[in-house]
Amino acid sequence: MQEKRPYQDWLPITKKELEYHGWEELDVVLISGDAYVDHPAFGPAAVGRIIQSEGLRVGIIPQPNWRDDLRDFKKFGAPKLFFGVTSGCMDSMVNHYTAGKRKRSTDSYTPGGVAGFRPDYATTKYCQILKDLYPDVPILLGGIEASLRRVTHYDYWADKLFPTILEDSGADILVYGMGEQPLRDIINLLKKGVPFDSLRTIPQTCFLQPKSEDLPKNKNWEDVALASHEECLEDKLKYASNFKVVEVESNKLKARRITQDIGENRLVINPPYKTMTEKEMDATFDLPYTRLPHPKYAKRGAIPAYEMIKFSINMHRGCFGGCSFCTISAHQGKFIASRSEESIMKEVEQVTQDPDFKGYISDLGGPSANMYKMKGIDESICEKCVSPSCIHPVICSNLDTTHKPMTDLYKKVDAHPKVKKAFVGSGIRYDLLVKDYNKQLDDTDAEEYMEQVVTRHVSGRLKVAPEHTADATLRVMRKPSFKHFHKFKESYDRIQKKHGLKQPLIPYFISSHPGCEETDMANLAAETKDMGFQLEQVQDFTPTPMTVATVIYYSGVHPYTLKPTFVPKTAQEKKDQHRFFFWYKPENKDWVKNKLLKTGNKETYEKLTGKGAGKAYGNQSKRTGGDNVPKWLKESRKKRKK
Repeated sequence: MQEKRPYQDWLPITKKELEYHGWEELDVVLISGDAYVDHPAFGPAAVGRIIQSEGLRVGIIPQPNWRDDLRDFKKFGAPKLFFGVTSGCMDSMVNHYTAGKRKRSTDSYTPGGVAGFRPDYATTKYCQILKDLYPDVPILLGGIEASLRRVTHYDYWADKLFPTILEDSGADILVYGMGEQPLRDIINLLKKGVPFDSLRTIPQTCFLQPKSEDLPKNKNWEDVALASHEECLEDKLKYASNFKVVEVESNKLKARRITQDIGENRLVINPPYKTMTEKEMDATFDLPYTRLPHPKYAKRGAIPAYEMIKFSINMHRGCFGGCSFCTISAHQGKFIASRSEESIMKEVEQVTQDPDFKGYISDLGGPSANMYKMKGIDESICEKCVSPSCIHPVICSNLDTTHKPMTDLYKKVDAHPKVKKAFVGSGIRYDLLVKDYNKQLDDTDAEEYMEQVVTRHVSGRLKVAPEHTADATLRVMRKPSFKHFHKFKESYDRIQKKHGLKQPLIPYFISSHPGCEETDMANLAAETKDMGFQLEQVQDFTPTPMTVATVIYYSGVHPYTLKPTFVPKTAQEKKDQHRFFFWYKPENKDWVKNKLLKTGNKETYEKLTGKGAGKAYGNQSKRTGGDNVPKWLKESRKKRKK
């Protein structure tokens, strides 16, 4: 039951609510594809609160109707400074469509989970409407849809290359990544009277200018030019080469300014800010959020995305994994930005004050749960680094991977008198806890963390993401060999046995990923069965803008080597790979049999259908563990390498 609070505790979303704040007009109006949830996990709320903290009057128009007379877009009139536009917490096309391009029937960011409250390509659509209604008012773009579409990108749903979203939307400036730092600088300059169209040297922003104009001067920046959008349309290799430059520069501590020509214009992408400090992170999370959906949604049903994170705590941002299918580092960066213990414990206290809180925190985590406060030992080495991942193909010797700060923080949360259990619901990066892979791992540190997590913070079962079992596919994914997952499972099961626990380990896998062939999926099914798993958590690869895997999917080559890479692209190929996950279902058994026997994989078929494998649903096979990989699988891998 949502507590009753005065409307002025929220940012205004209606003309009537301006009166509660004593305002007649607004400095900034935010347009969002999500319902308004005043919580730090929701970008529009965080942006709104930051703008408010700078002394400006800000309102939000959540999920405006774009199909009627556009009254939603008109209700606040023109803001004094600018419109801020975002599609919401997700790319609108990922939000709308499955990997098979089927329309989703629900939307987790809408009351009642009802679909249909935002358009396809929402950021672009909102901007086009605003430019028609208010041609003289600047538009500032932000959010993940804009961020990951800031340069020429492949759109899976249209099956073609799109130019920078600034071109189609008509927006004036784009803030990419997590936007607190550029947003505060933009606001402070505007308050000083600097014209919006003069904001050209703010880090972590993009804009278009005529090619005939000189680039804005900044003596601290070097420049690098990409192949033009038109060249990318003609040559997939140039598009792939562009991606490598964008990814490398986006993950540098000292990056170059990127330019790309498009028609008569030039896209300018300024280098990012340095990773946010603990103090800067706290400043965002400590703002006066109500932590509740706006009261107007009370009769429309719960907002699923909010219900999922209502009692969770985000401890840090960023991910140094650099997985080729993931957009986290592309948006949040590869360097970890962590909050202070004080800020986190303050939020824990806020959570416990919620009338609906029953003593259980659903997640203490981040993009990868066990990266809190991890960073380079010598920052000068990090400043020279151009690797997109700190842990692939090996863990960097300059990376401090101690889990001690997390273990200590978990214990402090556990000690809170109103917290019965605090779960780690985010996925754990298991390879950081395997000595064979993480050479600088402190055994005592790792054991203490594992003991703490397994005995105190697992909600029935623990999620981890090996993603695949085939080494060749894992190399494309930028993930470690599956043999390290065997080692992790040994440790996990040993600690469980020690404490008399039965909490299944739930591995996540991806099918039809670039580099994955049908035989790899058959072997995955057989190896995981031999380990005692009957897989339930399965994801079909979906190409999304700004990932290595998407570039491979479109171009057919790896952007770092420009060498051809196999890609399962047809609907039938993707369906067949997915079916191997569910070999045990009656409707798939004959298909699996025919497919494997026809291709000469009799031994794999016998492993899937015969005896001698572990029991399903998370019980570990007595025959398999650590490096004790079955002979049939070793032979299969040797054939694959040849």
